[in-house]
Amino acid sequence: MEIEHTAYKRCDLIKVKGRLDSASAPDFEEKLKQITNSGRYRIVLDMEDLQFISSAGLRALISTQKICRRYNRGEVVLANVPENIKAALDLAGFTTLFKLYPDVVSAVANV
Repeated sequence: MEIEHTAYKRCDLIKVKGRLDSASAPDFEEKLKQITNSGRYRIVLDMEDLQFISSAGLRALISTQKICRRYNRGEVVLANVPENIKAALDLAGFTTLFKLYPDVVSAVANV
């Protein structure tokens, strides 16, 4: 899995490529912790090139969402979510916990 991080004035954009499974989830979670520990709580996750997400990846997403929403500081929003990933989020009951956007531009504009 590849992780690209771009920090903007308004938010942080994370682009993930490949498979987010138990082998790569710790690196992904560490990247998200680095962002939140630096005091940045508005995160856009671009999932366009994500092929698979496991329960470990979902756990990293939900724990980061909890940190970002605490004290109404920000949130994690998802952009370009593929249908198979959307189905996994729906099955886990996560679609109500995250805002989904069709593209990165609209996600950044609304975070």
